[in-house]
Amino acid sequence: MRNFLTFLIGVLFGTGIALSGMANPAKVLNFFDVAGTWDPSLAFVMGGAVCVTFLGYQIVLKRPAPVFEPRFEMPKQHALDPRLILGAGLFGIGWGIAGFCPGGALPALGTFDASVVLFVAALIVGMLVTRLVLGRRLLSARRAQQSTL
Repeated sequence: MRNFLTFLIGVLFGTGIALSGMANPAKVLNFFDVAGTWDPSLAFVMGGAVCVTFLGYQIVLKRPAPVFEPRFEMPKQHALDPRLILGAGLFGIGWGIAGFCPGGALPALGTFDASVVLFVAALIVGMLVTRLVLGRRLLSARRAQQSTL
């Protein structure tokens, strides 16, 4: 049942991405081109998503627990740290250059367009490299902590 519902939610998300034009990099790039062929419709898509998410959280967080988990997993840290700011900046730069964000690129994989496949491949490589670098930093920090004991 859980997998079926996950599948349906994915289909709903992908359909919304396709209908809103978020899988089309030209639409996204035109949103950023305020001096040229500016297309403000993306602002309405994002505004609608924020409203739906806000309302969803208001409803869901009134429940004692999620449907398929024993408890809610909420962020413990609320501070803006350098890692968050750098990651958000890189995300925005990549979105502005490629016209894809991961949410729009994954449903667009079904088109088998080479630019989409290349973007998703680069996304995966970037995630793996980040995990490798952060894993090494964590390991080095643990070794340094153990050597001082």
